[in-house]
Amino acid sequence: MKKTLIEAPLGYWEEKSYMMAIPKDDSKNLLSDVIERIATIPKVKIVDTDYDIEGHIYVTLSYEKEQYEVGVYLGPVNVPEYYLNHNFLFTKEEAQGLLNARLALTIYMEFKKNAKKSYHLQLKIANAIVPELLGVLDESAERMLPARWVNLAANSKVLPSSKDLFSVQAVSGKNSKVWMHTHGMTRCHMTELEILESDQANYNNHFNLLSIYAMYCLDKGEAFDPRIESAYIGQLINGYPVVVTCRSWTEAIFEYKKLQLGGEKDRQQGHNTMTSPMFLFKSQQDEQNGTLSKINEYDSLWGDNPLYFFSDEETQRMKDLAMERFEFVKRSFDEKSYDCLLKIGLPLKQKGKFEHIWFELLEIDGDKFKAKLTQEPYDIPDIHTGYTNWFTVEDITDWLIYTPEFAVNPSNVYLLEEI
Repeated sequence: MKKTLIEAPLGYWEEKSYMMAIPKDDSKNLLSDVIERIATIPKVKIVDTDYDIEGHIYVTLSYEKEQYEVGVYLGPVNVPEYYLNHNFLFTKEEAQGLLNARLALTIYMEFKKNAKKSYHLQLKIANAIVPELLGVLDESAERMLPARWVNLAANSKVLPSSKDLFSVQAVSGKNSKVWMHTHGMTRCHMTELEILESDQANYNNHFNLLSIYAMYCLDKGEAFDPRIESAYIGQLINGYPVVVTCRSWTEAIFEYKKLQLGGEKDRQQGHNTMTSPMFLFKSQQDEQNGTLSKINEYDSLWGDNPLYFFSDEETQRMKDLAMERFEFVKRSFDEKSYDCLLKIGLPLKQKGKFEHIWFELLEIDGDKFKAKLTQEPYDIPDIHTGYTNWFTVEDITDWLIYTPEFAVNPSNVYLLEEI
């Protein structure tokens, strides 16, 4: 008889979103004008306030036709060093300042249905209440955000990506085994996700699969139940479909006979609430019968370049962000002479369809720029590598700036010195 396991209740950081805004100087009275600073955020209106209830300030605010209950308090902070090596880059001065930090303003709130809008609002609040911000510790996602990134995101008209709402962490064990899991999704009213029985040889492929599926789930929102429904999110070599589903950890671990990481014993202190290992359906019949296949059964099929699908919403968001931050390309090209690549949508014969392909930036003239095609198109037979033309910023869907140290895109443009 199979043992019955039960999910533990969500922790406070899983039910609501918790962020800790860390100041450069903690000697000031950080709580003194919190409400006034929140009121300066565009589109925010203070509806009601409760001052200093057990050391907390509670604010009811209106933002884009919705009301939010926000709590703020001053308390200790301890930044784990490994947070600084996850997703973002920090200068030596930033890293040392964050490791030495001892006080922060914690902001907590419940996310609405549109998790990206709620996350964006929380970034705006963090950016507003600490004018000299050192960084933001996203406690719910267990990662550190640079102040420069927070400032850019908070002041952007474009919502953050769903990939910004969670982090992926990995635990290594014996025999090169790896257990991968997300943090930050339960605050978005979605299960956390896991991949069991990964290994060091396939870690990168599994990381990409987990990240894309998490983005898919978050973009779908509460109407999508990944524990019941499946998702066709990509293709592997030879067009092999990637159809993903998941199951609660209380059921999933019994699919493995000898689970080295992520079993019941490993979940006594955590990863025992609403979290779900991922599985694959290899065929339509498997999907109809509920026959699950483990992720590592696809390990020989990944190839060099699996094709994953992004939602129309994410594709448009990426284009909007590339256009909004195109000024960084202009400055990098004109003032620094950095090499720049631009992804441009070339129209196909089918109305409303585009092939997005990379061009090399050659010249900028006001609102126009000249660029040269760097690769052969797939579906445009009369255009070839080396094709040169003039375009406008509205044609851009993405871009890359190559500095001597790293490549910069619209999402990590905070790395440029000009910020």
